[in-house]
Amino acid sequence: MRVKATLLAGICGSAIAFPAFAQETASDANAQPERRQYADEIVVTAQRQAQSLQAVPIAVSAFTSEALESQQIENASDLQLTLPNVSFTKSNFTSSSFTIRGIGDLCVGVSCDSATAIHLNGAPLFGTRLFETEYFDLERIEVLRGPQGTLFGRNATSGVVNVVSAKPDLSGFGAKAEFEYGNYNSIKGKAMINVPIGETIGVRLAGFYLNRDGYTENLFDNTDIDGRDMYAVRGSLRFEPGPDTTIDLMGYYFRENDDRMRIQKQQCQRDPTGVVGCLNTRRDFDMTNANSTFTGTLSSSEFLAINGLPAGFGLGSLYGPDAFSNFQEPQDVRVVSTPFTPEYFADELQVQASIDHDFGPMKVGLTGTYQKTKVDSRQDYNLGFADRSFYAPALNQLAAFANPLVVGAPTAAYFQPFVAGIIPGGPSGPLCTSDTSLDNRGSFEGNSICSDVPLQYDRSNQDQESWTAEAILSSDLDGPFNFLLGGIYANSKVSENSYYVNSFAIDYIAGLLGSFTSLGGGLQPSYLASSFYRNNTLDFELKSYGLFGEVYFDISDRLKLTGGLRYNNDKKSIEARTALAAFLNPYSNDGDPYASPYVGSFDADPGTPGNQLTQQRSVGFDAITGRAVLDFQMTPDNLVYASYSRGYKSGGINPPLSPIFDVAESFGKEKIDAFEIGSKNTFANGALQLNATAFYYKYKGLQLSRIIARTSVNDTIDANIWGVELESIIRPDYNWLINMNFSYLNAEVAGDQFFSDPRDPGAGDADAVIIKDITNGALCSVQSGGASGSADAFVAAINGGLGLRAPGEFPSDGGLASSGAFSICSVLAAQGAAIGAAFGGITVLSPGVQTNLKGNKLPQAPEMKASVGVQYTSEFDNGMTLVPRFDIAFTGEQFGNVFNGNVNRIKPFVQANAQIQLNGPDNRWFVRGFVQNVFDSNSTTGLYVTDASSGLFSNIFTLDPRRYGIGVGVEF
Repeated sequence: MRVKATLLAGICGSAIAFPAFAQETASDANAQPERRQYADEIVVTAQRQAQSLQAVPIAVSAFTSEALESQQIENASDLQLTLPNVSFTKSNFTSSSFTIRGIGDLCVGVSCDSATAIHLNGAPLFGTRLFETEYFDLERIEVLRGPQGTLFGRNATSGVVNVVSAKPDLSGFGAKAEFEYGNYNSIKGKAMINVPIGETIGVRLAGFYLNRDGYTENLFDNTDIDGRDMYAVRGSLRFEPGPDTTIDLMGYYFRENDDRMRIQKQQCQRDPTGVVGCLNTRRDFDMTNANSTFTGTLSSSEFLAINGLPAGFGLGSLYGPDAFSNFQEPQDVRVVSTPFTPEYFADELQVQASIDHDFGPMKVGLTGTYQKTKVDSRQDYNLGFADRSFYAPALNQLAAFANPLVVGAPTAAYFQPFVAGIIPGGPSGPLCTSDTSLDNRGSFEGNSICSDVPLQYDRSNQDQESWTAEAILSSDLDGPFNFLLGGIYANSKVSENSYYVNSFAIDYIAGLLGSFTSLGGGLQPSYLASSFYRNNTLDFELKSYGLFGEVYFDISDRLKLTGGLRYNNDKKSIEARTALAAFLNPYSNDGDPYASPYVGSFDADPGTPGNQLTQQRSVGFDAITGRAVLDFQMTPDNLVYASYSRGYKSGGINPPLSPIFDVAESFGKEKIDAFEIGSKNTFANGALQLNATAFYYKYKGLQLSRIIARTSVNDTIDANIWGVELESIIRPDYNWLINMNFSYLNAEVAGDQFFSDPRDPGAGDADAVIIKDITNGALCSVQSGGASGSADAFVAAINGGLGLRAPGEFPSDGGLASSGAFSICSVLAAQGAAIGAAFGGITVLSPGVQTNLKGNKLPQAPEMKASVGVQYTSEFDNGMTLVPRFDIAFTGEQFGNVFNGNVNRIKPFVQANAQIQLNGPDNRWFVRGFVQNVFDSNSTTGLYVTDASSGLFSNIFTLDPRRYGIGVGVEF
């Protein structure tokens, strides 16, 4: 049995994807001339057993380490360039999204599950940082397309990416090392050593290190940012105490600490009215109108005057130039001007143990995995800065109110700690902004960052700890019937997850409103806590288990039936809160603001009676999923199959909002019914391999995220998806290798689905008025049942009493048919109920008029993808080979969110890679020259539309710029 296991390991180790033939030498070809026209076998474990790729009735692609290197697939982002109907993008909050066949990680939040399950050696991972690291010392990567509702089961509604690490080789000593240098002063090294200890134990150590300068130029201080400084190490031990038993132990650690940017660039068609911030037609290189943000509205002279405060304290006017008016946005994706240098830290620990024992007719496998991850990122919120000269009049007046000789000692006492917190050097000195502190302490507790320009930055961080245990029993019986039974338990805990937005203007508002409120109430001098926005999950726990089984029945020698079922059970509990300037906290309290004597005015959970400092919720979901597959082996080289599968992804809990909007506290589970037919074929004695797949999905409850009140909340919709995929390998002769892939995808919202588009709260109604609520920066829409212009007349009448202007029109190219105005939505709603009849009946809708999404394309779902790779191996008499290779990939049009429209359109892009490698005799050494992104394309892979209170700008995510360099390596 050990011989059998060794042979199987050897097959898996040589299971090569398309370009691996370049690694064979002339002597290999001469030794086996009869195999020169045949493609080497690719072995996968898509059905939890080692099988030839061409014999598995599943849409699956596989890459070995040789294939990854040849196609320059260095990380998760590169995988999308060659796989049909697979896309990948970074996302807004230190995470990422794999989308397979139109289904991706569109749900945003701590309680969300990934639709694409990421597995390590078959075991699921949680919150993994694998998408950030570089691939090294892998046996292969498998990508399974379609819902995996039985064997990989948990929430894998789109598919599975299974990363298989290289295991120790007990047959002999081995070592590899390579070094690479490229532009951006990029230095990368990889190494591996394999040492057998006797005949039963083997040890393997591997690692990589990468350090390079930043891809992005920062004009503010003439530096380069978005660099990398990271490393990872992996140690593995294999123990074979007997011929039927294999024990594997693996430990892995990854660490990154650099100035990586989460967001590459911000785009905006600037709104001159300031009502929406960014218009609805294009994504220009421009900055949002700061008057549209909640800091712009709450610090405006108009808002202060309405609340009976001196208008001179306003940092600006709603109807005047805004603080970004003079900012010149660089017209280049890779050029920014930011006073805040990005900070990025991530690390991950993985420990895994598995034991497999062969009892003959039965095999048992046990796997346990422990995982601990941490990520912490900060960067400039707007990738730009405000003009502090706009703030000068207000800061001068603030300094005067802190002077007892001007206003008297009793009044000055309320403003002196305010001044000390944000302008300790006076109005012309540095401006201090609250630091992002886990204990909620900010500028007024002496925890701040000071600068000559107003700072605004955000922070996204998470600490997570998880473990899983899985057992599988499989049969190897003589006869037509076999089976597999298994069970898995998973527990994942998040001990800290926060998203912060910090800004000098927030500190100013918190101090100003707090000082005047406490002064007017005769309370201790206080500010409004917290002095920064923080959406904070204090604790989250997932408890999940699944029981699954499959049966395999050979109806005949060529016809096989597979049937599987799985029971899934998920329980989630969460404790969270969201706060921003929500309660008074004395300046004298330099500890936890939530220890304030006035914290009783803060309620983190309006859904529960009484005053709650946190919101606590629990939900549970379960489902039965499975699959049925009928496959027919027409010839030894031709397989056809038809399958039905049911997929499931658990729902979750929406975070608490501030301010409160009518949003469901939880969101439901997803369900997908998938129908697929496929064919796997080898023709012309191995010269052509052609696999084809067609699929149709009925999707219920697809989870989608949108931003409300600066917080991601999740809704569900239904969708219909269908598409086709073609994968081919062409070998005109032994030295040539061509791989060609193509896919077409139609992913649309099904049925009537009504939601408010945050970019157009008026939903194209020319008689509606879009309102910027100056109390919180949110948007609402006013509609009238009367004649055209009635809504405008109503808003004008109410605004006149508030000292605000009547509605005005947006620019003709802005994509907004409605008019717009600054006002207060709650006041309009109350007055609409009181006097609205005079205007034909008034309706105030928050966050806006709903529009029907039926027929809209799902986000991150390119309609068309195609890729071609060409490789030629030149063989020399001395045993050396020269291997040039060129890859080009096309990704078609897609949309950044479900509301579609030109403003959310992501243009098609082309990526090309090229390399040439000289291999020494017996592949003992190599020298390689490479170019990645040959055309230096600024390819956008995804976008994220921010909240109305931030000005509706779009964060975009791009692939890396052109990289080139040289690498050398040796193998022993």
